[in-house]
Amino acid sequence: MGRKPSVEDEELMLRLSAVFRDVGYEAATLAMLAEATGLKKASLYHRFPQGKEQMAREVLETAGAWLDENVLAPLRGPGSPVERIDDMVRRLDEFYSGGRQACLLNMLSSGRIAEGPFTELIKQVFEAWIAALSSVLADAGVDRRTARARAERAMIMLQGSLVLSRGIGTPRPFREFLKGLPEELLKGA
Repeated sequence: MGRKPSVEDEELMLRLSAVFRDVGYEAATLAMLAEATGLKKASLYHRFPQGKEQMAREVLETAGAWLDENVLAPLRGPGSPVERIDDMVRRLDEFYSGGRQACLLNMLSSGRIAEGPFTELIKQVFEAWIAALSSVLADAGVDRRTARARAERAMIMLQGSLVLSRGIGTPRPFREFLKGLPEELLKGA
């Protein structure tokens, strides 16, 4: 029987995620990841034999699972479109710590996106999110083409608000984005 891990999986993913959100994939060093997790480099390699890429992939998969369970499933679930969008806004506020955390999808994107190790996974997350949000807007009476355009614009505004919040050192742009998002999405519906 093996001994109990010194850091539970969920906590390990949170700690690794914090490093990748702070500095991105390329800048994250094994020393940073070891310090953040409280594990020695050898322990990290034992847990993640494929190294930093495996760590980032598992962090991304964990975040994707959280988004699916807490954002996408509720968007696809019961309730009025307004209720589902309001729920998404609350969950986004939670996921991004009120605008104080960078977007993991952005921070794990490669500068050469076609060659990045996580390109396909990131694309899948965004496509699923856009599809779920488009569907809610269609349920609200927005025509499908406009619904898709609004869902894509929401992703653009989300990313932009997070970058701006990080760049100017205040979560205000993110908070303003969330505050206006339901009206922006549902106008005319």
